[in-house]
Amino acid sequence: MFRQHALPRRYAFRWLLAATIMIIVPAAVAGVAPAVPAEAAARYVYLTFDDGPSTPYTSQIVSILATYQVRATFFETGANVTAHPSLTRLARRGGNSVQNHTWGHKNLTKLTWQSFKYQVRAADSAIRAQTGYTPRCLRPPFGAVNSKVYSRAASLGKTIVLWTLDPRDWSRPGTATITRRVLNNVKNGSIILLHDGGGNRSQTVAALPAILKTLKARGYRFRTRWC
Repeated sequence: MFRQHALPRRYAFRWLLAATIMIIVPAAVAGVAPAVPAEAAARYVYLTFDDGPSTPYTSQIVSILATYQVRATFFETGANVTAHPSLTRLARRGGNSVQNHTWGHKNLTKLTWQSFKYQVRAADSAIRAQTGYTPRCLRPPFGAVNSKVYSRAASLGKTIVLWTLDPRDWSRPGTATITRRVLNNVKNGSIILLHDGGGNRSQTVAALPAILKTLKARGYRFRTRWC
């Protein structure tokens, strides 16, 4: 009858150590990354610009984004795309996403179905002519939405994209105020609303370098929306 003998303690420890090494080392050699705690995972934000394209602000913003190697999402109106087609192409060439902000910046909650379709489809056509693709994201002007806007947008193949952080740069509160409002309120996953059109956006342009530099220093990455 076979008799099982227990290993002496010193040999049992050596055997256990060798077995552990045999398990860990192949994984390391194979390039398997160790698990990263959720809290240590990279944070991210979505930087978005509304109401463009316009001169001279869109080109200035695209240049700043390129300098900091950041990509953003531009929600453009069809009328402005038609007026400044080269700026839409410039934004797209920089790796940015260009999406639908209606044709004429109308409140979608107040439109008939026919007018709603026109606002969305006309903007689609203008953007497609400059980018080669049809936008899948729709940002309703003024953030005006209701159940009808959501259902109508879905029927046209659009996903509504609003925002979670609004520094109200459109009101021109000052460069320092815009910067402070963004940096004091940003969170992981924030969708930041800024503007490159619809008026004088020099304060937004001036605030952008400090915003990008600080967010990158805090470990944030920048994502674009394609829906």
